[in-house]
Amino acid sequence: MGRRPTIDRAELARLVAEGLSVQELAARFGVSESGVLQAKRAAGLAKAMLDHGRALPWKLSREHTQSGPATNLRNLSAAAQGKPPAPERLNTALRWAQRLVDAGLDVTYDPAEGFREVPASPGGSHVADVLADARRALETR
Repeated sequence: MGRRPTIDRAELARLVAEGLSVQELAARFGVSESGVLQAKRAAGLAKAMLDHGRALPWKLSREHTQSGPATNLRNLSAAAQGKPPAPERLNTALRWAQRLVDAGLDVTYDPAEGFREVPASPGGSHVADVLADARRALETR
């Protein structure tokens, strides 16, 4: 069994700064694309991943991951984390959430049925909370 290829962090940083793709880096270092991504994370060169767990606290079935509510909640979450999506996507999410809040509605999720609009509970609304987080972040930009 041969020795695993190593990726020089300084060389990796230089090539990433030059704009080489993950595929190009993998070929250059003789490793898989996954190996390049791991090396970039270890060297602090990878973009931080957004965490949408607060906005989407449910385990979504594959067929629901790209649904309107899931997409809108993810876009609001991205805005709340300082990385808003394209303006048209953000506006769609903001309008959707505001419509629900104004109507006293919230969303719930069931893996078999998907998302449903339901009356907001007296204690608050999940959509209202996510919307408020997004609006706060957008105001400070």
